[in-house]
Amino acid sequence: MTYDAIIIGAGMSGLAAGIRLAHFERKVCILERHSVIGGLNSFYRRGGRNLDVGLHALTNYAPTGAKNRPLSRIMRQLRLAWEEFSLAPQVGSAIRFPGAELNFTNDYKLFESEVHRRFPREKDNFARLVGELCDYDHIDQPSVRHSAKEHVAERVKDPLLREMLFCPLMFYGSAHEHDMDFGQFSILFRSIFLEGLARPFAGVRLILKRLVDKFKNLGGELRLRAGVSRIAVKDGAATKVVLDDGVELEAKNVLSSAGWPETLRMCAEPSSERAADPGRLTFVESIAILDSPPEKLGHDKTIVFFNDSEKFHYAAPEEAADVRSGVICSPNNFDYDEPMPENVLRISTLANYARWAELDEVEYRLAKLRWFDRAAAAAARFMPEFRHAVIDTDMFTPLTIHRYTGHEGGAVYGSTQKRYDGTTHLKNLFICGNDQGLVGIVGAILSGIGIVNKYLLKE
Repeated sequence: MTYDAIIIGAGMSGLAAGIRLAHFERKVCILERHSVIGGLNSFYRRGGRNLDVGLHALTNYAPTGAKNRPLSRIMRQLRLAWEEFSLAPQVGSAIRFPGAELNFTNDYKLFESEVHRRFPREKDNFARLVGELCDYDHIDQPSVRHSAKEHVAERVKDPLLREMLFCPLMFYGSAHEHDMDFGQFSILFRSIFLEGLARPFAGVRLILKRLVDKFKNLGGELRLRAGVSRIAVKDGAATKVVLDDGVELEAKNVLSSAGWPETLRMCAEPSSERAADPGRLTFVESIAILDSPPEKLGHDKTIVFFNDSEKFHYAAPEEAADVRSGVICSPNNFDYDEPMPENVLRISTLANYARWAELDEVEYRLAKLRWFDRAAAAAARFMPEFRHAVIDTDMFTPLTIHRYTGHEGGAVYGSTQKRYDGTTHLKNLFICGNDQGLVGIVGAILSGIGIVNKYLLKE
């Protein structure tokens, strides 16, 4: 049997690509190494509770029926109804540094007014920067890759405002230490501040269920526990994939969401391309189950991006984690029609994969307990005290991320070298997902759709 396309990875981008192909009656098979789908954005069950992995919020929010938005394009391309994602908008979020705070909602005017209030001298500079971000077209300029730090510094003169702008954008999408590409700065600024944040009441499980159901209803084939050991190559093309159990599947095209360096390593015929940097940025996430809703504890924010000094440090730390900065997510604090059944707080901080990997099983368990306490103490400096209300905890580390994504070193945002056009050294092997350059759930879905439209549906 020969497939029109084999897709490696049942994450958001792989599922979206599969739906798009199946809609046009292509014979397509999605291969997933694990027993669960979702990759970086998945879920697991512990102690009778369903807990999300990855998803804090879906960016690029648009109200039902909105046109000319990334989310609108997804709905059209995948033939999904708006109601199928059941998105609830955020209540309100904040960027908090010592002595400085910028609040924002899905109404950009609030964020704009907050910047003007806290940094009145930057009003015109900020307006010019935002105008430039709105005009930036990453599709027409895929090869333009330059320092966002340098670019923004030429426009915004107050160093504190610059640090506060970079904090949420880098946490939500930069594969680079200390900096990010200006194109990704533009994409993330628009997706977070100009469009906004939302979440389904049931979390990431609902999004994944809708995508899988759509794919299967269109006749697509999904194989779980089907890891790819290598991609067979002949005459400059991928001819088949060989699974870990030795099964061989032939395909006219192969689309991989496993990451660019990870995909190149699968190829039986070595590439002459320089090996891509797998990236170093990864996280630990501390999950606290509370005995009451965060709002009753005085915490009414959806997401808080915090940093404990005027300078924001974004790099792999020397220790197992770095709690000087982080992201506090309160899944309860979205505008749902009913209360969530669980009261949850999630704290994400930068981490060092190697420090976690060198621990034995006992040391690993103890380290998770210690770093949970440190992360909770750091978060308590930027929100009302909550630690007395914690009734259960869990934590996932870079080792968890590596296990479920295959990304070397648990690199959350993949390689620092993005493959913006989605091509590889093989004429029928393509890259989608993080390493194609689009991040977040909406970005990943658009990546899968875009690569299929550009290359696989033109045959």
